[in-house]
Amino acid sequence: MKQAHKQPRRRYGQHFLHDKHVIRKIINAIEPRSGGPIIEIGPGRGALTRPLLAQTQRLHVVEIDRQLADRLKQDQQFADKLTVHQADALAFDFTSLHKEKIKIVGNLPYQISTPLLFHLLRQLAVIEEMVFMLQRELVERICAQPNCKDYGRLTVMLQSRCRAAKLFTIAPNAFTPPPKVDSALLRLIPDHPTAAEISHPVLFEEIVKSAFTHRRKTLRNALGKLVNASHFEQASIAPGARAENLSVQDFITLANTVHSHK
Repeated sequence: MKQAHKQPRRRYGQHFLHDKHVIRKIINAIEPRSGGPIIEIGPGRGALTRPLLAQTQRLHVVEIDRQLADRLKQDQQFADKLTVHQADALAFDFTSLHKEKIKIVGNLPYQISTPLLFHLLRQLAVIEEMVFMLQRELVERICAQPNCKDYGRLTVMLQSRCRAAKLFTIAPNAFTPPPKVDSALLRLIPDHPTAAEISHPVLFEEIVKSAFTHRRKTLRNALGKLVNASHFEQASIAPGARAENLSVQDFITLANTVHSHK
């Protein structure tokens, strides 16, 4: 696939990966030979697309930039293996692509990373694994543990459904143009054992969101409309604690307790 020299577009937050050593490390982490269809979000100039196509039977890419999508469609080298979807990943239905489990990978623009991860959380039934380049600070938030400032709503929602691991850090000079912050590679594997313990996913998400929306308040005050004193007592959770003090399991226990009394 011929390298495109299109200038990055600021509104899409484009930072094109070019470091060959980093590309090899990412491809090794993705393990494209392990089987199953792969979906790449934001292929850009094709830095990951080309080595992925060399090792897979079928690759789908989702690219919002029409010019980049058209260049990928016009390339004939891998035409029989590549399907290009010119679409916004935030609105894309990943469940429509395959009946079997899919692996989703990509270099995600910083400004859509969090909403896209929540979008993918709603489609985990078809996802086997996700490997993403993200802002390092976001990866550290996702992998955070309780009782620290990085621990938040996204942490709890992802760790309740997935096993999360930071694989390695990527310096700004690996991209064109270089971003102002470090990036990191994140692996997310759905079907975490705790997912099956959540009795009412909608209520669980509502409690987590409310707790962290008012994270400086005590849980008693932040969750006053959802959780009463008896719920805290039965779940063995101190109402004077704050959201960041609760483990993922604590949130599940609290939400299940509330649900059992509705």
